[in-house]
Amino acid sequence: MALISFVVPVYRVQGYLRECLDSILGQPVADVEVVVVDDCSPDSCGEIIAEYAARDDRIRVVTLDRNVGLGEARNIGLDLATGEYVWFLDSDDWLVDGCLPAVAERLRRIGPEVLLVDHVRAYWDHRTLGSGLDRTVPDSGAEVFAVRDRPEVLGLLHTAWNKVVRRRFLVDSDLRFGPGWYEDVSFSYPVLLAAGRISVLDAVCVNYRQRRSGAITRTRDDRHFEVFPHWHRVFELMARWGPEYDDLRPLIFERMVWHYLIVLGNGRRLSPELRRSFFDQVVADYRRWLPPGGYRVPGGVDGLKHRLVAGGHWRTYAVLRALHHSRGGVRRLAHRSLPELPSSRSRRPASPAALARLPAVLSGAARLPRDGLLRAYYHAQLRRPLDPALALYAAYWYRGYACNPAAVYEKARELAPWIRGVWVVRRDLVSSLPPGVPYVVAGTRPYFRALARARWLVNNVNFPDYVVKRPGSVHLQTHHGTPVKVMGLDQQRYPRGAAGLDFPGLLRRIDRWDYSLSANTFSTQMWERAYPAEYRSLEVGYPRNDRLVNAGPAEVETVRRRLGIGPGERVVLYAPTHREHRPGYSAPFDPGALLEVLGPAGRLLVRGHYLDPDARPAPESPAAVGALTGAAALPTGGPTTPAGPDRVRDVTDHPSVEDLYLAADVLVTDYSSAMFDYATLDRPIVVYAPDWAEYRGERGVYLDVLAEAPGVAVTGFPELLTAFRAGAVDGVPATLARERFRRRFCALDDGRAAERVVRRVFLGEPD
Repeated sequence: MALISFVVPVYRVQGYLRECLDSILGQPVADVEVVVVDDCSPDSCGEIIAEYAARDDRIRVVTLDRNVGLGEARNIGLDLATGEYVWFLDSDDWLVDGCLPAVAERLRRIGPEVLLVDHVRAYWDHRTLGSGLDRTVPDSGAEVFAVRDRPEVLGLLHTAWNKVVRRRFLVDSDLRFGPGWYEDVSFSYPVLLAAGRISVLDAVCVNYRQRRSGAITRTRDDRHFEVFPHWHRVFELMARWGPEYDDLRPLIFERMVWHYLIVLGNGRRLSPELRRSFFDQVVADYRRWLPPGGYRVPGGVDGLKHRLVAGGHWRTYAVLRALHHSRGGVRRLAHRSLPELPSSRSRRPASPAALARLPAVLSGAARLPRDGLLRAYYHAQLRRPLDPALALYAAYWYRGYACNPAAVYEKARELAPWIRGVWVVRRDLVSSLPPGVPYVVAGTRPYFRALARARWLVNNVNFPDYVVKRPGSVHLQTHHGTPVKVMGLDQQRYPRGAAGLDFPGLLRRIDRWDYSLSANTFSTQMWERAYPAEYRSLEVGYPRNDRLVNAGPAEVETVRRRLGIGPGERVVLYAPTHREHRPGYSAPFDPGALLEVLGPAGRLLVRGHYLDPDARPAPESPAAVGALTGAAALPTGGPTTPAGPDRVRDVTDHPSVEDLYLAADVLVTDYSSAMFDYATLDRPIVVYAPDWAEYRGERGVYLDVLAEAPGVAVTGFPELLTAFRAGAVDGVPATLARERFRRRFCALDDGRAAERVVRRVFLGEPD
């Protein structure tokens, strides 16, 4: 029998489930089982669960054929659990590293019926907030107690996941979860009331994720009225258990009123038209369950709220609530917009400029960009109607015509020719655009006009911060690669790789997205975690890969000929990624040594990352390639002579990376998303990761590129040479690894991804 059975109900948590399961399975205590209940989750959670169950026999899986809700899913998990104790862990939360030994030791030594553990609230901006358990309910050490001995435990957060409960105690007491939202209420309080042996462990064990989107506590819905039946159930149980619990009724009653007022006062939960009816139900429950001897009414503002409920004074409550929120709103707005204003305790007077801005702040006008006539022109254009036939495209910070936006643009011209597609480009890169592509130059009046009035805005990065999301406009974020390295808010955990990033600004930018394009299920999971917002995920494959999938032998031959590659030559493309945390880094790489292994028919193309100006040859300086590869010189011009000395060539500035993929017979890369795109061609890939340990620890990764590589994976340059020399690059193990990789990451790349995007986003067709 396992010591602890973790019961993990799963529903719509594909972005967080891996972290939850890893946090359990990675603990230094093996005496656990994990009962995962797939509550008919409509996303990719089922695939994640199957993946984990296949590699760890401690996981037991039950898959439900209909969604039953969190409470019933927990009950099903409880019925299947075999451990001595049960720990209900929500699938978007995760355990603190190394917390389980202390829990196991306390359970084995003391044998409590209920063990209470501490938690922190873990916010999306990487802040954490402690629970204060150490101040309110100190560690009980070797002692056990009942609620009467330490009634302050009733003030702890009423969740299931901060309690490790003896399974036999739950079964014998017939304590189970009720249906609907707030199911923790009618479980937690009866468990505490019924237990005779409670222990408190002052150790933070659970990271309670505060989700920016998708959490019930941040969702406006009339289902918040489901809190009432759960509190009714608590009092009905106490009545059934007899008068011996009468002395605890005042404590439970105070918690009930406190909880009702929390739900009522939170503007994120109840829409304004529902608050009066919710208040009326609070009043009804107050009068129904008020203990005969009364209860201790709290002091201050909380006590005032209790008295207003007792008297049924809705109008007074509503007025006072509105005044409180309006004062807080003005304070927050002034604090955000006028950092130069002194506090009331400051002796420094407010600046004339700050005072002049105050009326505009209170009217909302100060939020408008004010840095020049062009920005003013932009905001004037925002007052004009949207152009219902205008789509604005951009890629890589206005660097030109490329990537997913280019593929979507081309397909939109075919399927929706009445939509005018216009590209944004930097002035110095206008010449890079294909002939005939309409464009506006960034920073000009036509640019701001198009930016303000386009119905569709398509980009593979974010538009600038000053861009306003207009009602009726559609923002499509295509991204520009399946993520190996951590992205978005997840970068907060790796400060060296996140230096200079503006995370609050990032949140404002992603709030503009209507759609987030995803190449595969893995990407969807990571995007939803790294970029939490209310957009819709479009998991349809990558439009930029349509060309790779659809290219036939004739196109491949044409591309190779344009690049000066002769028949029978074997081309290796080396494409390392950017390392923002290690400026100037270059991996050990000797082109001459690799060419020697490849033999006379070998050719090497080297593509530096566009964000590495110091680690790639400048266009006018072919000899500068040493910073990237260690080679003395790489030609950068047109076709080369196969028999000549220039069998290695810099292709960093080649306008189409898809050309290079089509031309190459083998890809060598490290942590670049190039491996996912190139895998659609089903050609050999070598992962060369000489700084893997450092990169993984300091930059952070989502994928173990050594364990899950699409072919041979090496960490040293001699190993790389050996892999080519021995034929391992083309060997059976490498081929099988590539097949597994393609099944996981390339299944949607069927040559029609751009069509799916256009039909859904531009034409409004159903999925």
